[in-house]
Amino acid sequence: MQLDNRARTLLKALVERYIADGQPVGSRALSKLSGLELSPATIRNIMADLEEMGFVASPHTSAGRVPTPRGYRMFVDTLLTVETINESALEGRLQHRLQSSSPQKIITNAAQVLSSLSQFAGVVMTPKRESAFQQIEFLRLSEKRILLVIVDQGGDVQNRMLLTEVDYTPSQLTQAANYINQHYAGQSFDQVRLRLQNELRQLRDDMTVLMQAAVEAGSDAMSEDADNNVVISGERNLLSVTDLSSNMNSLRQLFDMFEQKTGLLQLLDVSSKATGVQIFIGGESQLVPMDDMSIVTAPYEVNGRIVGTLGVIGPTRMAYERVIPIVDITAKLLSSALSQH
Repeated sequence: MQLDNRARTLLKALVERYIADGQPVGSRALSKLSGLELSPATIRNIMADLEEMGFVASPHTSAGRVPTPRGYRMFVDTLLTVETINESALEGRLQHRLQSSSPQKIITNAAQVLSSLSQFAGVVMTPKRESAFQQIEFLRLSEKRILLVIVDQGGDVQNRMLLTEVDYTPSQLTQAANYINQHYAGQSFDQVRLRLQNELRQLRDDMTVLMQAAVEAGSDAMSEDADNNVVISGERNLLSVTDLSSNMNSLRQLFDMFEQKTGLLQLLDVSSKATGVQIFIGGESQLVPMDDMSIVTAPYEVNGRIVGTLGVIGPTRMAYERVIPIVDITAKLLSSALSQH
């Protein structure tokens, strides 16, 4: 949606002032902040237009206006001037924090760095474990109960129980395991799933069902550590953010999110498929669990391949111009530190 220059200037001034002090912004303040030579009536008309377009809203108790999620989105996409920070000075401060003999320690430190620099919560999705398998085996435990044994490429063994509609004979189980091992060993279960959809049409139906169940269970087994795939630091910082902790319902949502982590993982997974810094704004992105929360993320790499995402979780009313470069530089330094291992 196109806004003219006056409307853009006023929206930018309003969002910046609201981020700074959290109070609804009135026409008189906007007149001073924007530097525009406009009458109060003209400013009120433009603000009414912005409200009609969904960029600002009027709280009942005040004559001023506040940005909506849509207003924040317009601001971060087209109006924001990112702070030029002294990159080399920041890199100097960060570099020693991201040096360690252990990749896991480097990742934990990165979450702490994001938290301490932003004063919000820092979050890092750890690199996904390779889910390629070396071999699988089916063991018949009883009628319609089968143990799936998965050996991954590192030699680790995982087990999964399969409950089936059909009572398979030992020879059928051997035949199915042999088929998967001969055709798919060395691939991830996600890759196998795609190929199975096409190739298993030629096999008998009941065997197809068994193999698909094995692939689903194998996929779950390889990613069962998902809860440990997110390192969070500085959650307590968010308790002092009034916008997020002003009522019990918000607090409950906040801690549910940190406890469950699944929505957070989904969001970080989405942002790992994009390049550069991404901003998710609550109330606008279905992925963010709370209206007053924003998440600024960036993917990081190991040896040129994107393996995870990191970011800062804070209130929608955050200083984006300061947080964006912090996230960006930390992602680059984490990529560099992990690539040296």
